[in-house]
Amino acid sequence: MTKQSFSFETQLLHNQHKIDPETGAVNVPIHLSSTFHQFAIDQFGKYDYSRSGNPTREALEDIIADLEEGTNGFAFASGMAAISTAFLLLSAGDHVIVSEDVYGGTYRMVTSVLTRFNIEHTFVDMTNISAVEAAIQSNTKAIYIETPSNPLLKVTDIKALSTLAKQVGALTYVDNTFLTPALQKPLTLGADIVLHSATKFLSGHSDAVAGLAVVKDAKLAEQLGFLQNSFGAILGVQDAWLVMRGIKTLHVRIQHSQKSAQRLAEWLEAHHLVKTVHYPGLVNHPDYRLQQVQASGAGAVLSFELVDEELLGSFVESVKLPVFAVSLGAVESILSYPAKMSHAAIPKDEREKRGITDSLLRLSVGLESADDLIKDFSEALEACKVQLSAGAL
Repeated sequence: MTKQSFSFETQLLHNQHKIDPETGAVNVPIHLSSTFHQFAIDQFGKYDYSRSGNPTREALEDIIADLEEGTNGFAFASGMAAISTAFLLLSAGDHVIVSEDVYGGTYRMVTSVLTRFNIEHTFVDMTNISAVEAAIQSNTKAIYIETPSNPLLKVTDIKALSTLAKQVGALTYVDNTFLTPALQKPLTLGADIVLHSATKFLSGHSDAVAGLAVVKDAKLAEQLGFLQNSFGAILGVQDAWLVMRGIKTLHVRIQHSQKSAQRLAEWLEAHHLVKTVHYPGLVNHPDYRLQQVQASGAGAVLSFELVDEELLGSFVESVKLPVFAVSLGAVESILSYPAKMSHAAIPKDEREKRGITDSLLRLSVGLESADDLIKDFSEALEACKVQLSAGAL
């Protein structure tokens, strides 16, 4: 059986780094060396300094490239380090089109850093292809997509926008953090660069901070590799090892979490104290059909709004199982408040324009029992009901 015929879950375990060729170890060795001895003055080895290349980091880069069906992977110190380095492919005078409800850190990078280098931007609702087309300028060099978007779970047609970008000579960036290659492979749909906060589902245990990028074009790989080495925001080897360990269980984790997310989304949608649920696995989600076409699942992240913003504090204090924290994609469920956490960098008026209200909560579903999560949420909403009744008296 060839590697290409393996199912995805088998590829997670059986790859070129399955066994260390020197020792037979079944885990990639952690090479803590910052520098490497050279055995001849006129012929240096593959590795010389760990910023430029390290065997442990390289193993992770190979693995993510294979899983995304790319040719070259790059590991960075964080998801934002990966995104920021990829943005360095742009030059002064260029223009980038960005998903309007993009992650707050990306918004901050685009609006407060790229602008200092005379790189222009336009935020667009990427679900509207005509709006994206109308936003294209003569200097547009990149289209930056989050799909599903954070935190409103909007779905962008990767193939359509990648085709549009190619027509105007622009690159297509896709943040694939929410779905990972277990559920979506943007490079196969025409994207040029796939980006990950590997802190999230790829690592999966809230114990590492990491970012990844994957490309399949040789010239682009050379350019991004040059920037990785020049900018130097590389991933440390211990975190690289933790991400590789997490990747081994990616399939079983994301499948379990996704099933629970579907159940919880359907339950929340039917609850009278919940105004709106954003989850592309719901049949009434406006992008449900597109999600079915370009991905093999809806993922394990959803967001929802309560009927009254005043209930938010009571709900968060009453719910017991999820941790109330920044981040997502872990073994434990994580409940977060985008307005004050992930999207705090976006001014309130801009958040509200994008639909990121002060009553919106985001939930990353973990590995707990779906029944236990529903019971926990039910009891927390019951506490809200009591508060609502008391307020009405």
